[in-house]
Amino acid sequence: MTTDVTINEQEETFKNYYASELRKKKQQINNNNRGFNELEDERRQVFQQAIRTPGRRGEAIKKEEIEKEFTRRFKEENMSSAAASQ
Repeated sequence: MTTDVTINEQEETFKNYYASELRKKKQQINNNNRGFNELEDERRQVFQQAIRTPGRRGEAIKKEEIEKEFTRRFKEENMSSAAASQ
């Protein structure tokens, strides 16, 4: 029981840390031909690592957090463009 709690706490701590690190990465959302692609590069790197070592919980968590960050940024970008067009 305590091991499950410890593992969950470790996962939660890792998720929070990794999410904060992803927020620091630069990414051009609507125009991928110019600007920074650090977040996309991180996604590619995590997917490659997941292929090499399938089943690792760390890669699964990273994938989830990267997708959440892309979604958050996309929504944020769309909300700001919708507000600007009004």
